[in-house]
Amino acid sequence: MAKNIRPYLEHHPKIDATCYVDEMSVVIGDVVLAENVSVWPFAVIRGDVNHIRIGKNSNVQDHSMLHVSHKKADKPEGSPLIIGEDVTIGHHVKLHGCTIGNRVLVGIGTIILDDVIVEDDVMIGAGSLVPPNKVLESGYLYVGSPVKKVRPLTDKEKAFLPYSAQNYVKVANNYLDQSE
Repeated sequence: MAKNIRPYLEHHPKIDATCYVDEMSVVIGDVVLAENVSVWPFAVIRGDVNHIRIGKNSNVQDHSMLHVSHKKADKPEGSPLIIGEDVTIGHHVKLHGCTIGNRVLVGIGTIILDDVIVEDDVMIGAGSLVPPNKVLESGYLYVGSPVKKVRPLTDKEKAFLPYSAQNYVKVANNYLDQSE
């Protein structure tokens, strides 16, 4: 196992063979990366006190930090981090114990906190703050600190969501081909 992919106690990251995990990123503990996930330089995915699951074709861009909240008596499941398929997580994003649906774009520098649910087909503008327990409804653009629903996504924006993820799959494959 590479030095940047580390166990925590009995939990070992499970990373599909098609994934690209940059050697300058860190993946720790109870983390599962599905097919074609890419993790870019200086991203930290720390599944030590709860689990993290990232769906196929999703990307975690440079300097992002992904973490969880532990299980406790009044909250036996804690707050794991679940990310769907075809999700683009921009640079410097912080995700903490939340659930992100499919075909979501999380803009640069956004912070999403515990127990937030982001439904499918959502764009979150750069620099947004999503406070705990908020639900972001499918099909909308959200922006601000705290985040506010701005307007429905256009058809062009909806089409961009899987395109963005697929573009990162392509770039990651270029890196993987280059390292062989």
